[in-house]
Amino acid sequence: MRPSHRTLGFAITLGLLSSAALASEKSHGHIDGGEACVGFGPQTPRDIDSLAGENKRNIALAPPASKMNLCNIHFHKNAEHKAAAFAIYAGEGDGHGYQSGYQCAISKTLTPAELAPTKESICASEHGDLKPGDTIEVHWVHSSCEVQPGAGLGSCLSDKCANPDLRVETQVFTLVNDPQALNLNDMDYDGNMVGGLHQAKMLPANTGKPVEFVGSTTGPKYSEQTCSPLQVTWSVRPQCAKLDINSVGEWCKSNAFKEDHAHGVRKLVTNPKLLSPIKK
Repeated sequence: MRPSHRTLGFAITLGLLSSAALASEKSHGHIDGGEACVGFGPQTPRDIDSLAGENKRNIALAPPASKMNLCNIHFHKNAEHKAAAFAIYAGEGDGHGYQSGYQCAISKTLTPAELAPTKESICASEHGDLKPGDTIEVHWVHSSCEVQPGAGLGSCLSDKCANPDLRVETQVFTLVNDPQALNLNDMDYDGNMVGGLHQAKMLPANTGKPVEFVGSTTGPKYSEQTCSPLQVTWSVRPQCAKLDINSVGEWCKSNAFKEDHAHGVRKLVTNPKLLSPIKK
């Protein structure tokens, strides 16, 4: 979940709420000497198969996504979270935001047709473009504020609602060159309203019961030594799905969120003092 260019001036995952929270982030978020930061709420991303957590901050879960406004959709290259279905280590990054991530296991069993090169470059950026067989993690960000979906996560708050409840619906995909696979545009917004709320046209199904927990913002700005002070309810589906890479390319060319490339990921948080317990 990356923060707004407009509000923070950097482009990595969701941390952009009140000015007070941002001041806290700058003043208190970093601990030198390799020690884990202390006094913060639970952090993200995490291994969703591990239920253990020792963080003592008591934070209520946000309402269901159906009771909140969709405010942003974006995606990251490689899975930020880890689970049995996406646990192949992708290695350290190149210093430009693509940090350590986890690839989906089904990416190792794709057919030659699914791995066939695309006719054009897909979601190109200074870090390269997407290829068939790559893994992405898509975030549908929801806010309790009365806001319009738009560019950057500044769209998740307003002057009248500077500290909203936030929820991220999450799905890890393997990209395939196959028009019969899932289409990202079917899960886009396109002005869809349900019961007076902005909603995605569809959220992923049939990929297991989402694992729900309280965490923080993500992105390579943060680590176990530099914690995010912001609170987010996560809903992470535990299984991968195949997604047509051409639909991702189409989405990068035109969407309400002005997203045109994959973002980097935060290194997996493993210190139990930085994790909330997961209740199943």
